[in-house]
Amino acid sequence: MQILIVQQNRDLAGIWAGFLRREGMSCVLAGTSAESRTALRRQPFDAVILDMELPEDGAIAVADFATYRNPEMPIIAVTADSFFSDGTIFELLPNARGVLRAPLRLEDMAALVEHYGGRYVEARRAVTSG
Repeated sequence: MQILIVQQNRDLAGIWAGFLRREGMSCVLAGTSAESRTALRRQPFDAVILDMELPEDGAIAVADFATYRNPEMPIIAVTADSFFSDGTIFELLPNARGVLRAPLRLEDMAALVEHYGGRYVEARRAVTSG
């Protein structure tokens, strides 16, 4: 699976990517909303891991662009902010499939990506082969 990690903390993004790579996934890192839009234009992704604390509502802009590029691509939101604890994230991001509270367990992140990204990959295969 090809995963886009949008996280402004490059060190943290590298840790996440390293773990997912050990799980057999390929990762592209973007530290800003502009970098994520460039990545989304260049290649398709099977899932996006999105830092909801990007400056200036950048996370919402990234999610909107990812949804525009591919309405079915799953987004896994990561936040330390309790604002999203009421489920608001699912109203703001139509492709949100899960929310992880930071600090997060890498195993939980990988499980969500594997589950929703894998379902997305299988659905695409069914469309192209059928």
